[in-house]
Amino acid sequence: MWNHGKTSGTALVIGALLVALAGCQKQEGPAEKAGKEVDKAAQTVGKQIEKAGESVQDAAKGEKK
Repeated sequence: MWNHGKTSGTALVIGALLVALAGCQKQEGPAEKAGKEVDKAAQTVGKQIEKAGESVQDAAKGEKK
């Protein structure tokens, strides 16, 4: 009977910890979401600038893509 009680107690403690951790998770606010969108836009612009730079280099060498 001692093992059954110990197992139940352990399960109860683990369950309580999981609930506590789930409640502590930070939700993203509008500023974080906007920041992520700005980061994505900056990455996209950076890739386009890099691509344009490669095209300029290729044009300077006389190559066409």
